[in-house]
Amino acid sequence: MIETRQIESVLGRLESVESDLGDPDVLSDPRRYRAALREHAFLKKLESAYSSYKKITDDIAGNEELLGDPDLKQVAEEELQQLRGALVSAERQVLAALLPPDPLESRNAVMEIRAGTGGEEAALFAGDLFRMYSRYCEAQGWKICLMHGNATSLDGYKEIVFTVQGEGAYGWLRFESGGHRVQRVPATEAQGRIHTSAATVVVFPEADEEDELEIPEKDIRIDLFCAGGAGGQHVNKTESAVRMTHLPTGLVAVCQDERSQQRNREKCFATLKARILDFRRSQEEAKLGADRMSLRGSGDRSGRIRTYNFPQNRMTDHRIDLTLYSLDRIIDGELSGLLNALHDHDLDERIARALG
Repeated sequence: MIETRQIESVLGRLESVESDLGDPDVLSDPRRYRAALREHAFLKKLESAYSSYKKITDDIAGNEELLGDPDLKQVAEEELQQLRGALVSAERQVLAALLPPDPLESRNAVMEIRAGTGGEEAALFAGDLFRMYSRYCEAQGWKICLMHGNATSLDGYKEIVFTVQGEGAYGWLRFESGGHRVQRVPATEAQGRIHTSAATVVVFPEADEEDELEIPEKDIRIDLFCAGGAGGQHVNKTESAVRMTHLPTGLVAVCQDERSQQRNREKCFATLKARILDFRRSQEEAKLGADRMSLRGSGDRSGRIRTYNFPQNRMTDHRIDLTLYSLDRIIDGELSGLLNALHDHDLDERIARALG
């Protein structure tokens, strides 16, 4: 049940926050300004959801008054049936808007795809996943920026790391972390037998200045090497590629996409910061006994989350028991239906936890 007094009390902050957004002191302080922007977006979303909810409840009350009129009773009953159905959805939207916003959701994403069991076929599958995400991101108007790729001679990848730059990229792609399994007849199979291979996907939010992460120089080892192409051949004879290792954690980031060593250093360091922050967040959540987002495999990124069965044109997401017989379109980048289902499931779970 919606507590209207509580919501109206929360919305009472809106005027004050809008005043803050015009305050020179707030405008000159990037941290306070970003916090005010986030709170304003949160309150406007709640205001819109609550306004829709109130209109429906008012319409229900009006139609209930008409039930005593013989001439209007049938029309009122029909209206009430539709309004009560709409009320369930409106309540859910209000409850969703009341959830504390996650500032990480709006950030860019860093994605890593690694071939798992299955040899060359696993590398081909990793390449298919990269192209699937690339096409989806292109449709959303997001930019893909390649950081590091270890390509094979058959157009696959042993591993590939890239960033996705776009508003809300991490919020939508975070559900992709975990083990992805494929069942199909490989291009390398002469007998027509179905093989099972796997790849692992990891997604974490890109770091930004708000994180205030300080990493002492002594904690980082930097290795320079020549960027390589498929089959290990060198495509750049200068040592422009950069590998950075964070010694306290053992976390590694590599960037070889740029011809400039300095640019590779910058991109590599940004990725390393994102890895360190993600590592620290997971440790903090484990200490608090809090579950990581359930759709991210509860932190176990090697756990199988999805199966792609090509002979049956079937994709099954095991976390939400969703099966779609449109794998040909999904692998071509049509991920919106799947990601919407995962997002809705995650939202339902968060609402349920908030309600106790």
